[in-house]
Amino acid sequence: MARSDGSAYFRRSSLFWIVAVTVSMGFYTWTVFWPQQIPYDSLGPLGALSKYLVNEHYSILYKGWWAAWAIHTIEALVALKVCSDKGITSSFTRLLWFSQTVLFGFASLGLLLKYKPDLRTKKQ
Repeated sequence: MARSDGSAYFRRSSLFWIVAVTVSMGFYTWTVFWPQQIPYDSLGPLGALSKYLVNEHYSILYKGWWAAWAIHTIEALVALKVCSDKGITSSFTRLLWFSQTVLFGFASLGLLLKYKPDLRTKKQ
């Protein structure tokens, strides 16, 4: 999806990170907002840990959930700045980077940080 000048460079996060972050944040959301519906006994050690955290440290879980989304949002704002710094000017592409980084955090931002635009095209 990249133009030759790099102004529309975009790369999707790997399927591994998409699945890992989606499942993790999904379970975290389920634990924070619907803890009574979780089948703790069916989840083995994860269920035992989750039940302990819900029963003993719920306020930390709740605040941590909001903190996780705040961190992802800050990373997405950083991604917009990095897009500007690297010459990615397409509004749609910048929206893709922002959205992907909000959803998948550093799994997306890391791809953008690794991107090395061709400096020869900027000099012309």
